[in-house]
Amino acid sequence: MTSEAILDFLNGSGTLTATWVLKYRVLTGLYRFAVSRGYVDSSPLPTTVPKLPPQQTPYVYSTGELRRLLEATATLRLGHSRKVPVMYRTLLLLLYGTGMRIGEALRLTVGDVDLAERVIIVRGTKFFKTRLVPLGPKLSAELGEAAPLFASRGARGWSYPRVIQMFQHVRRAAGIECPTGEPRPPRLHDLRHTAAVHRVVAWYRSGQDVQRLLPPLATYLGHLDIRSTQRYLQMTPELLQAASQRFAQYAMGGDHEG
Repeated sequence: MTSEAILDFLNGSGTLTATWVLKYRVLTGLYRFAVSRGYVDSSPLPTTVPKLPPQQTPYVYSTGELRRLLEATATLRLGHSRKVPVMYRTLLLLLYGTGMRIGEALRLTVGDVDLAERVIIVRGTKFFKTRLVPLGPKLSAELGEAAPLFASRGARGWSYPRVIQMFQHVRRAAGIECPTGEPRPPRLHDLRHTAAVHRVVAWYRSGQDVQRLLPPLATYLGHLDIRSTQRYLQMTPELLQAASQRFAQYAMGGDHEG
């Protein structure tokens, strides 16, 4: 494998993105192993990392925006099967209700979803692990009443590019535009970020021990450790307000040492 071929693979066909670094890290581990075992004499990877565009700031949808997104799925009737709007609405509910990655949701099959026990088996995750994701009663009911979203084993479901393309249509129909100062509009993946932030806000407001609950949240989201989850929890105004209220209650309680 030549250095030129490796560089072509890393660069891809479009503009450079954070995917470049992801591919680079994977190949670094591969060649470190290959060199240590004597399969190759040296690594053909480039020695410098190019300057990449800044990562897009994760967007947290408000509850009002989430409702508008769900309502806007009705616009997918044009040019699609009559089942598509309901199926896409179900997909949005699933992504927000479970915090699953898009690819994880698209790989689900009928056998992975147990509505009686209200649990989903997530296979083939980002870190090649299988995990169980419990479902709330409302989401279970929505999944049970909706048109089939999950293909049978061996059948072909929606592709990732198609799902993203449909989301851009739904987002525009919902009137959600590019935030001030951001180069790109909110993404479908931001539903995962929104699910995590909304959950932590709810914990703050209900008086839960958030620090104790973060590790289970990391497991629920399929993160390797709590640091990945903490990166999701940027200080949004809603989260900041909830944390401030918690601190005010703590400060006024008088049951702590100075």
